[in-house]
Amino acid sequence: MVAPTNSKQPRKQRKARYEAPLHIRQKWLGVHLNKEMREKLKTKRRSVPVREGDRVKIMRGEHKGKSGKVIRVDLRYSKVYVEGIVRKKGKGGEAPVPIDPSKLLMVEAGFSDKMRGRILERSKKIE
Repeated sequence: MVAPTNSKQPRKQRKARYEAPLHIRQKWLGVHLNKEMREKLKTKRRSVPVREGDRVKIMRGEHKGKSGKVIRVDLRYSKVYVEGIVRKKGKGGEAPVPIDPSKLLMVEAGFSDKMRGRILERSKKIE
């Protein structure tokens, strides 16, 4: 995780995370690629930024083992919301559960857009 400060003091690290600009927060939303995907894409890269529409598997926590499609990525709080992962609310409704991207594994992703394509091109394995 990239923190936008060089300080060792926890209060300054917390402040830097809280006040970080969006282009730095985006880097915190990297999700590991599974081995099959890495081999299929022929890349050395371990993680890519998560986007809506990607399929992910939850590797840690209460919902471990479940997988689904990403329905929302929250840059402000650095959380990801996955389809079908909900919790009951007090009044009987359901609310999506925010999940930290470090607890996810990318199972399927779309690499058709230019930015993601460039990310992969930079990290191609040389054979």
